[in-house]
Amino acid sequence: MCGICGFTGNIPNGDKVIQKMADVITHRGPDSEGFYTDSNISMGFRRLSIIDLDGGTQPIYSKDKSMVLTFNGEIYNYKELRRELIDMGYEFYTQTDSETILHGYEAWGEKVLDRLRGMFGFAIYDSKDDSLFIARDFFGIKPMHYAQVDGHLVYGSEIKSLLEFPLYEKKFNARTLDNYLSFQYALPPETFFEGIYCLLPGHYLRYKDGKLTTTRYWEATFEPNDALTEDEAIDKIEDVFEKSVEAHKISDVEVGCFLSSGVDSSYVSSYFADQKTFTVGFDFGEKYNEIDWAKGLSEKIGVDHHYKVIQSDEFWGNIKKVQYHMDQPLADPSCIALYFVSKIASEYVKVVLSGEGADELFGGYTIYNEINSLRGYQKLPLGLRRFLANIVRPLPKFKGRNFLLRGALSVEERFIGNAFMFNKAEKQKILKDGSIAHEPQEYTAKYYDRAKNYDDITKMQYLDINTWMVGDILLKADRMSMANSLELRVPFLDKEVFNVARTIPYQLRVNKENTKYAMRKAARRHLPEDWAKKKKLGFPVPTRVWLKDEKYYNIVRDVFNSETAKKFFNSEELIKFLDDHKNGKEDNSRKVWTVFIFIVWYNIYFGNDTVEAPKAGDFNY
Repeated sequence: MCGICGFTGNIPNGDKVIQKMADVITHRGPDSEGFYTDSNISMGFRRLSIIDLDGGTQPIYSKDKSMVLTFNGEIYNYKELRRELIDMGYEFYTQTDSETILHGYEAWGEKVLDRLRGMFGFAIYDSKDDSLFIARDFFGIKPMHYAQVDGHLVYGSEIKSLLEFPLYEKKFNARTLDNYLSFQYALPPETFFEGIYCLLPGHYLRYKDGKLTTTRYWEATFEPNDALTEDEAIDKIEDVFEKSVEAHKISDVEVGCFLSSGVDSSYVSSYFADQKTFTVGFDFGEKYNEIDWAKGLSEKIGVDHHYKVIQSDEFWGNIKKVQYHMDQPLADPSCIALYFVSKIASEYVKVVLSGEGADELFGGYTIYNEINSLRGYQKLPLGLRRFLANIVRPLPKFKGRNFLLRGALSVEERFIGNAFMFNKAEKQKILKDGSIAHEPQEYTAKYYDRAKNYDDITKMQYLDINTWMVGDILLKADRMSMANSLELRVPFLDKEVFNVARTIPYQLRVNKENTKYAMRKAARRHLPEDWAKKKKLGFPVPTRVWLKDEKYYNIVRDVFNSETAKKFFNSEELIKFLDDHKNGKEDNSRKVWTVFIFIVWYNIYFGNDTVEAPKAGDFNY
């Protein structure tokens, strides 16, 4: 696991520039650094040594030195590919998975991507035709960003590398504020920095003669096999997942596992007997603390369990540090909890496995079951349902009101992903410049169009795989683990696992009995009953409790009254949201947190705030 960066062309003091670009991502690879520079390109690399500890230094070169590779990630089938390439006559001078990519590119060009099994973001420079090839893995587990600046292509694992390029003029992208306020994250491919983009998952980029093209080489498409029986589906899931976990454990250093009370990480950890697991929680009761569940499972399956209770001041004192590492604001408070569990794990191991991706692939989110709960009601004529919705909409809240409102909408109208913060009208009310506000459905329409032939549950999964999982789940997983120089691997997000998941009929994914139905049945063969059937908590964080506490309420109120807040928002509207929450009129915690985090982040990257070793209790925002 590493960090890469670079730029094309020649600029004054280019060697110092590429050094600075690499230095700001040292946390991604503290073990060593490497560079390649000539008159056409500068490439930088930071290494976290996992495989071939002594011989895996990058950049990696082709035999004639005409091609240069820098690589971030892990390739789990590299040994098979290596044997194939040796049979074809290619010579290897390292034992790394990195060299397999380079020789594979020599042999098969961009088709090498079809053969890879793993997570990656890599760059290959070909000096023969002065071209640059950059690729990102299938699901977007590993990041990649790029910008075209005054005739140069600038790229890097993290945006902060690109900000060190002296010709880039840092400008705020207000368009992204609009989608962030609805989704709680920056919706790819745009970022909060004007002109900087994220390369989408399953895409590669080619840059030659000043021209940039991006191409999709893989897409997560579903093809349910309705002839598949329940037992057959469970057998297939168990078999492919066991093989995936074993592949993801390949390493020359010790591998640990994150563990919550949920079935996903519990299923992963069931393959970790005599190894280490890691959990964090909060001292706010079982709803916000999964440590006892994790400890109980660890005892049953025989793993060495490590945990930490995060104190409130500790959490708040690290908000700025976390948002600095995120590069862009992310209003998912669990990213801070993930920072802490990564920090604990990094004290013991260099690699951890985690359960991300299971919900998206196998249908695990509770909201997916809304399709089943609404199915009977939606047999009524649409006109009647719309009529009833119009009657109840202006009425005060009552039991069943939300059912009638949502039942009058298609899945495309009501579901924009797992996080829905502000609609257009709400954004227009809080924003100083309401003209930037759009309905979030305008952003999701293109994904629904690509999924138009799927059933409604599969449509929701497809949308989440392409938006929520990329912009939230995998972003925080990468940034928080890498902030602690820890490699995080996700065995659910494996091509072979997906090849099974895509065939599971929706009835075996989500039904009246449970979500992730078939996957839970597979996990039950390896876990105690209570853990296999436990409902998902989703890394809960007590923000709604804190925002009613006078101490933290005042912190947020001060931020909402700040000059930065007034630059973008109508402060009195923000404070009304906050006060209504504190006084118990409405649970506005998620909306309050979304705006609060944006302002904290903006002050770091566009204001005068700093993140040099922020201390717990340092609330000077």
